[in-house]
Amino acid sequence: MNAKLLDRVLEAPIAPSFTRIGAVIRSRTESWTDLDDYDLSGRTVLLTGATSGLGLAAAHRLAGLGATLLVVGRNPAKTDAACAALPSPTGATHTPLCADLGDLAAVTALADTVIGSHSDLDTLIHNAGALSAERNENTGGIEITVASQVLGPFLLTARLLPTLRSNGPARVLTMSSGGMYSAGLTVDRLQMRDPGSADPYRGAEQYARAKRAQVTLTEIWAERFATSGVCFHSLHPGWADTPGVEKALPTFRKIVGPLLRSPAEGADTLVWLTADDTVFVENGLFWHDRAPRTIHRLPQTRRSDTPERRADLWDWCVTQTGVDPEV
Repeated sequence: MNAKLLDRVLEAPIAPSFTRIGAVIRSRTESWTDLDDYDLSGRTVLLTGATSGLGLAAAHRLAGLGATLLVVGRNPAKTDAACAALPSPTGATHTPLCADLGDLAAVTALADTVIGSHSDLDTLIHNAGALSAERNENTGGIEITVASQVLGPFLLTARLLPTLRSNGPARVLTMSSGGMYSAGLTVDRLQMRDPGSADPYRGAEQYARAKRAQVTLTEIWAERFATSGVCFHSLHPGWADTPGVEKALPTFRKIVGPLLRSPAEGADTLVWLTADDTVFVENGLFWHDRAPRTIHRLPQTRRSDTPERRADLWDWCVTQTGVDPEV
């Protein structure tokens, strides 16, 4: 069986593809380039959610390849510790930066710091994202999953886009989730409400809606800024054994157990997209295990993905953040 056919066989039923089985088989049959073959010296990468799980694994791999890391986290002590532990084979100085991506004022301040002190930024990675069992809002009244995983990244991308363009070819990468396959595109129901409402809050479903919005926005960014010298891609890591999964989905973790990917396996495609120039061949793709994947597996989610809803999502982000990116 050739590699492409085997890949399709793995992808169809989801489970083999998302577990470490998919990563192991694909890496061997498709002759993946060893990440150690890449040299990222001279590259500057901002990585959110870099203090644990996939983000921490990616930070160590990228730093080990020579990149200069801007490590973004919410907790100052954890962020400082994660940054201090990163390797620096080229003598690069890594920088810890603290910001809550659900707080739009904090995101603006983060962008200002980066613009003022790290004008050589060429890669922006949106990796921060937690699944919350209980509904919470930011100070502006926006549900926190949407605030931190949709609006915060939108604002940060918009503010840093001129810097990225000046250092092109540049990259904006967004870590989504395979869970988004279960959610359709929605704007008026993007924020699930309190228990007892017509659309009561369910953490996993709210997370999936936000992740669907991330993937859609990635495609819109790529379309709007196709000639900017910046490429936009999203991806999902498969099912990985991270502190977030352990906390938010303990039953799932117990059932799947040994089949879960390690954080390093889950972060592989993110590191590869940061390092490999394949990303510049075609813009706005959704990746898993180093290959583009469909963004829809269910007919109902495909039906929800209309041009009108896409336009509404972009306009809503512009309204909520107060930033309208210009081509």
